[in-house]
Amino acid sequence: MIVWILYDIEKNKSRNKVAKACLQSGLYRVQKSVFLGTIDDNQKDTLQLQIENLINEEKDSVYIFPMNKTELNQTVLMGQAFDKKLVTDEVKALFL
Repeated sequence: MIVWILYDIEKNKSRNKVAKACLQSGLYRVQKSVFLGTIDDNQKDTLQLQIENLINEEKDSVYIFPMNKTELNQTVLMGQAFDKKLVTDEVKALFL
């Protein structure tokens, strides 16, 4: 499945650990607080548990949006939707 992970995490240490967990799960950073990629159900569940253990649920927000290829192709990107320094060919390929 394709997932978007978006977050607003107060503490730098927690934020950096969540970003590292996303990268280790094979997701690609497309903005400073946004990751996109393809993972299976088990990987998503594992990542969700990791993130739950890293954040302060009283102050931080994390969103995991699963979607299929058709839904991704219907995504509207406006303006500078991706940080051009961060986006890889793998991310671009998801939209083709």
